[in-house]
Amino acid sequence: MSKRITPFASRYCSTLDRLKEAIRRKRPGIFRKGVVLQHNNASPHSANLTQQWLQRYGWEILPHPAHSPDLAPSDFHLFGPLKRHLGGIAFETEDDLISELRNWFDNLDVDFFPVGINSLLSRWQKCIDLHGDYVEKK
Repeated sequence: MSKRITPFASRYCSTLDRLKEAIRRKRPGIFRKGVVLQHNNASPHSANLTQQWLQRYGWEILPHPAHSPDLAPSDFHLFGPLKRHLGGIAFETEDDLISELRNWFDNLDVDFFPVGINSLLSRWQKCIDLHGDYVEKK
């Protein structure tokens, strides 16, 4: 029995379309080398529609052990500092929040994202060494 096409999978594929176009414009050499994508096992990521999209464009997916947020750079590198920055601030409007988020992202050190991405290799190695257990546990 095949999985239903969910609106979330359709939306995720639309996001992948925009990502593909942005990579094509900004980093055309990546397509010659091949795109390697890391996403978790959320249902939009594992849906048949998404899998078909990924196969159509030949994007390689890094396997992601279940319940391992410690392998997603957004979880281990981005959201912690962002949460600490926003902690205790009461925003009066959504626009105030958006403004603060833009300010925070605009003022990140130029090395912020490369540091997070580059630490992924050692985190993956820890996960392999721990046979898929949480990297942060050991």
